[in-house]
Amino acid sequence: MRKFIFLLIAAAFTLSAATAQELDTQLSQDSISTELQGRFLPTRQRIDRKIGQNKFVYKGEYMLGLTASYGSLSADDADVMLLLDNLNVGLRSATVKPFFAYSYRDNLAVGFRFGYELIDGTLGNADLNLGLLADMDNMGISNVGLRSENFTWSLFHRHYLGLDRRGIVGVIMETELMLKTGTTSSWSGAGDDFSRSDSRNFAARFNFNPGLGVYVFPQVCLTVTVGVGGLYYNNIRQIDAAGIETGRRDRTGLSFKLNLADIQIGLVAHLWNKKK
Repeated sequence: MRKFIFLLIAAAFTLSAATAQELDTQLSQDSISTELQGRFLPTRQRIDRKIGQNKFVYKGEYMLGLTASYGSLSADDADVMLLLDNLNVGLRSATVKPFFAYSYRDNLAVGFRFGYELIDGTLGNADLNLGLLADMDNMGISNVGLRSENFTWSLFHRHYLGLDRRGIVGVIMETELMLKTGTTSSWSGAGDDFSRSDSRNFAARFNFNPGLGVYVFPQVCLTVTVGVGGLYYNNIRQIDAAGIETGRRDRTGLSFKLNLADIQIGLVAHLWNKKK
């Protein structure tokens, strides 16, 4: 009997010690959790800023837009070319690209773009002056011209990210699948020394065009996008005066770089706007 009572007391003592130890562990964990909560913000508040909920474009909107660019180069702009004397050059480059888009979800849109590109320029004369860099006669070129006309068709997808709760300023992330066709003509010399070269061009590209948009009016948005490259395929076929192919060049590659010559400024009209 005494032995049984002794075993019962020992078991009760062991159970009480285990319960006390478990309670101390739980209190210690609760105190650590309380201390951490006082020192750090909850994960949701620290990471999720909910910036994706800022609406810049609403579901169901139709958009009509136009992007354009223009640049020119003349002899007055070429003073940095210190090796060229008697320079007489005129070059212009222009692009016009109207497009249509539809927003199938908030901040997401798909569209179609058509474009026309023109590069036209002449080099009346230019003398290459090497000076003391080399012991050789100066060289010169004259009566050189270039004209390139291309048409583009592209499908694009845009993801907008509003930077403010009112949806006035937003970031544009655009991916574009583009096809381009056109012709290029170059010539040089005059009289009996005149020569001309013509080519037909084809290109397929998958481009990335990030940018920024700002609503200047409730339903009119000003956008600026710039090309940063992507996948491309170029095909150039050289032809003679009779239209017979005399040469061909193909090139495929992947290139990512900021292209300052591909800065597009545009206006977009939103035909239906829920923000009113």
